[in-house]
Amino acid sequence: MRAQLARVDAVLIQAVIAAALSFAHIHDIALAAGQDGRKAWAYPVSVDLLLVAAWRRLRSGDARAAGWCWFVIALAASLGANVATAGLLDLGDVPAWLRILVAGWPAVAFLGGTLLAHSTPSTANTDAEDEHGEDIEDQEDEPEPSPTEELPTRPAAIEAPPEPPAMPVPAALVQHARKVAAEHHTRTGTPIDTPTLRARLGVPPPMAEAIAAHLTPTGS
Repeated sequence: MRAQLARVDAVLIQAVIAAALSFAHIHDIALAAGQDGRKAWAYPVSVDLLLVAAWRRLRSGDARAAGWCWFVIALAASLGANVATAGLLDLGDVPAWLRILVAGWPAVAFLGGTLLAHSTPSTANTDAEDEHGEDIEDQEDEPEPSPTEELPTRPAAIEAPPEPPAMPVPAALVQHARKVAAEHHTRTGTPIDTPTLRARLGVPPPMAEAIAAHLTPTGS
């Protein structure tokens, strides 16, 4: 346990030192490019925040291409400042192209942060897919006709009311049968009979009779 805590402490100390050095280098570049006062201190904060936002997007697994793009941009800005302050650039005479890059960085950072924060997948599509998947599962649970259970179809001329169901009928199947009966009544103007209901639902005759017993008088 102590060894693990010591290792974590060493990593945190190293991270703080690296962040402080990088923060100071970016501040020096911004100051040399004409961004004085509080503006010079805002530049390293902007770079580090964009770097963290891009890294979090990469960790989340969503829009990884955008995450890598902005991570590379922020990392290039941080590394460029670190290398430039290592004696390769005269901070007393900063070239014009570097002044342009520093002046335009706030707009670039704002664009990157906005895209990373507001390009998450819509939950509405996910909910719709889940509901569609649940509907498919409900339909798959509905009983299918079995060849071994086929019985002779009752004559269509019999108009006697259906007997009480002799077997349990799923509520989802009854609801679907009501929709089929209503559609048939709207299309033909006559109530649907048991053989037609059985043919539309594709269920055995006993199941069709049990379903017909659950329908209202207008749909049976």
